[in-house]
Amino acid sequence: MSFFLELLINGLSVGAVYALIALGFVIIFKATEVINFAHGSLLLLGGYTISELTPETNFYLALLVGLTVTALGALLLERILALRIRTADANTLAIMTIGFDVVLTADLVRRIGVDPRSLFDPWKNDTVRVVGVSIPLTRVVAIGSAVVLLTAFFLAFKYTTWGVAMRASAEDAEAATLMGIRRGRVAAVAWIIAGLLACIAVVFLVAFPTPGLDGSVIPVALKAFPAAILGGLDSTAGALVGGLIVGVAEQLTLGYSSDLVFLGRGFAEVMPYVIMIIVLLIKPSGLFGTREVTRV
Repeated sequence: MSFFLELLINGLSVGAVYALIALGFVIIFKATEVINFAHGSLLLLGGYTISELTPETNFYLALLVGLTVTALGALLLERILALRIRTADANTLAIMTIGFDVVLTADLVRRIGVDPRSLFDPWKNDTVRVVGVSIPLTRVVAIGSAVVLLTAFFLAFKYTTWGVAMRASAEDAEAATLMGIRRGRVAAVAWIIAGLLACIAVVFLVAFPTPGLDGSVIPVALKAFPAAILGGLDSTAGALVGGLIVGVAEQLTLGYSSDLVFLGRGFAEVMPYVIMIIVLLIKPSGLFGTREVTRV
């Protein structure tokens, strides 16, 4: 029972981080109808910036700089895409983000090198006991941080002017424009928020018990994409639920891999995508996604 609880808590902590990343996919899609495949490289950018500063700089100051650089990088990508957003369809813009991701990732991986880098986070390899189970402190902090950030986002999304403008744009972009909503500003803020969430997420992705920051962050981060899809790509609540489902399912599959040998080695790596396919076969719009109705 204690082993199951350990896997469950680890799954919730990893799922909370996936939820932060998935939320980045969702808010960009809601604001621009573009799937940002460069999101993984934004995580790597934030992690690289922090790792460059932390050996000589306080971690929290390095984190602040990393947040700033990642937010500016996300804004730069948005501004470049904005030059083509009126003349290109969403598929073309999504392909452009793939190009950005390849270029940025290649340069960052070259700079990082082959040896994993530590971000020198203050939690190190400390552990705490939760319901009788020993859990890395970083996992607990990850859950707490995700709860605070997701709560702050949902409150801002519901009550702030930007949140109202974004919901109006997602509901009817043309009507929102006619009502004076500046969609360009809404999109820019959405990309900045996505960049900030990505930078925070990478801190917990590469902290103990993982080896550290290297190029493997990209495929790990992209596991949040199935979370966004199965939750519903236009649903912010779906990003949270999808992230938790993917995180728990992945950790349970990894923990009980010896009992699942008939599925092959490393099946936990593809488990998020298996869940995504199953959900989409049942609900093509995702668990909480908006189903489009077309009159013919």
